[in-house]
Amino acid sequence: MIPVHIDPNSVRIGLIGRGALAVRRLAWLRSGGCEPILWSDDPCTELVDAAGEALIPAMPQVDALGACHMIWIADLPLGEAEALAKAARARRVLVNVEDILDLCDFHTPAVQRRGALTLSAGTKGLSPAVAGAARRRLAEAFPEVWSAALDEIGAAREALRTQGASAAQVIADAHRRLADHGIG
Repeated sequence: MIPVHIDPNSVRIGLIGRGALAVRRLAWLRSGGCEPILWSDDPCTELVDAAGEALIPAMPQVDALGACHMIWIADLPLGEAEALAKAARARRVLVNVEDILDLCDFHTPAVQRRGALTLSAGTKGLSPAVAGAARRRLAEAFPEVWSAALDEIGAAREALRTQGASAAQVIADAHRRLADHGIG
């Protein structure tokens, strides 16, 4: 697996689903700053409530799939999920079908956020429970203070770079600031 962090402002992300898994995935995507294109022809009440006006009350037309770079599919019968995944891949769209490893081009990690610091744990889809346990360990190892420290270090980095500081000076400053926050 190749871990990457995707900027939701640089890619179009879709979500297709009907039930609790789609609700969970929508919340996960939003926590990362994404407002996905959201399709559901028979959404559960919780999905309707969570989606609001973002919900497209239908399954996507085949051509609409190509408007996305990545798509999550949740809560669909296997045959429907397979057909949508095949159609999306034919348009060079990466696909994740929740809980069906053979239909996933990528896997969704467990994520712990500390402001702009995003920590993730993945298991290649083998065990979301194990990824969740790793995420809880990350939460313990990286307390909330990391958020403020990163904001400060990021601002200092920009100022130092503007002043012509070397990479070594910028790194040393970051390490000093981490230590000042008691986390370095």
